[in-house]
Amino acid sequence: MAKEVTKRSENYSQWYNDLALKADLAEQSAVRGCMVIKPYGYAIWEKMQHILDAAFKEKDVQNAYFPLFIPKSFFSKEAEHVAGFAKECAVVTHHRLMNDPDGKGVVVDPDARLEEELIVRPTSETIIWSTYKNWITSWRDLPVLCNQWANVVRWEMRTRLFLRTAEFLWQEGHTAHATAEEAQQMAETMVQVYADFARNVMALPVIVGHKSPNERFAGALDTLTIEAMMQDGKALQAGTSHFLGQNFAKSFDVQFTNKEGKQEYVWATSWGVSTRLMGALIMAHGDDNGLVLPPKLAPIQVVMVPIYRSEEEHNAVIDKMEQLKKEIEALGHSVKIDDRDTLRPGFKFAEWELKGVPVRLAMGARDLASGTVEVARRDTLTKETMSIEGIAAHIDTLLEDIQQNIYNKALAFRDANVEKCDSWEEFQEKIKTGKFLLCHWDGTAETEQAIKEATKATIRCIPVDSYVCEEEGRDIYSGKPSSRRVVFAISY
Repeated sequence: MAKEVTKRSENYSQWYNDLALKADLAEQSAVRGCMVIKPYGYAIWEKMQHILDAAFKEKDVQNAYFPLFIPKSFFSKEAEHVAGFAKECAVVTHHRLMNDPDGKGVVVDPDARLEEELIVRPTSETIIWSTYKNWITSWRDLPVLCNQWANVVRWEMRTRLFLRTAEFLWQEGHTAHATAEEAQQMAETMVQVYADFARNVMALPVIVGHKSPNERFAGALDTLTIEAMMQDGKALQAGTSHFLGQNFAKSFDVQFTNKEGKQEYVWATSWGVSTRLMGALIMAHGDDNGLVLPPKLAPIQVVMVPIYRSEEEHNAVIDKMEQLKKEIEALGHSVKIDDRDTLRPGFKFAEWELKGVPVRLAMGARDLASGTVEVARRDTLTKETMSIEGIAAHIDTLLEDIQQNIYNKALAFRDANVEKCDSWEEFQEKIKTGKFLLCHWDGTAETEQAIKEATKATIRCIPVDSYVCEEEGRDIYSGKPSSRRVVFAISY
């Protein structure tokens, strides 16, 4: 199986595609630019959904659902927003098909043109804020804390499974508040929810920070982000949270009567993560043998492979495995017994290794006789023979250890590839090698754009929780004074 996966050192991009396809996560669809998420991949996404949804509800966020289609006129109401998405919008112009008069299938009925074109949602701020106008009249109606799990469309010409597709799955939270302070606090709270999820569930170290004005969400006053380093040293924006100010409230005339009886515009946030997290999972932890899944997200945490030569041996081993399965499941872990008789044990080992299952147990007649089981861990590719007695408790502890070890490995890799840089010449060379560079920036969009055009590197964030460098210096490109370092990297 692993031989089917291109080595990272040979072609990182192909390695990524190999893992997405051959580990049964996703495949290309008949619709150009779109993907099919296969059951194994979707099971991981469901786990992400379940954990995040619970975290949102702890913050009193409720789920709702808003239309897929947005009237074109809604986008015209927020100029910066429409400018940010205009080139990515899919547009519905007609509502009916008809039989081709020439007998060549079906064609669009020219008489069925819509009075107003509809945009397939690239994001839902406009349709949601047109709705909030009906919900909000008084300070008593605030805050409104809504989230929706949905699909969105952003017309992409150059696509990659999970990372960039024309249609993708995500969640988008949209909140309305009485004060700017409350909205800003909500935006900061939600980016920390994402950071905690990345670190503690995905085993993914991230840097939390503010986006530069050039990189902000279209229509936002402030965008907070979590930035992760992939194994090729490139950055992946794994989640964002936006303070929208009153821009959308003013565009859609969403006002409320405050406690003093005066009319005010509502303050807003929006925040989201997408199936891009699946791409992060692959690229942050995978190796040349396949996926390496953190136990908290693995659809199957423990796989058992029986080894036997006769039906009698098979029955005895399976009976013992069923017992162990119940014991491990009682501790809250998912277990699968791979009892397929069409495949050899070695093939099964390779397959589950490719799919990143954290722990593999193998047992044959000899193991049964001696009261032992072979325990293999995916993160270190090590195995040992252990006593069956107490194995469930051992695996419970082992899964915790694997989760932490995967995080520690990713953190060590990131920290080894983050460097301060004060020379433009040095910057141009180092950025090519795949690093996060901490550099002084003069705060101007012109300098950031010039650096991007010269090197493809962008400011990933102005850090707030790690690599915070509040110090005087000079911009690496312009030489102008600077009061802090920011994180530059080439991104996906």
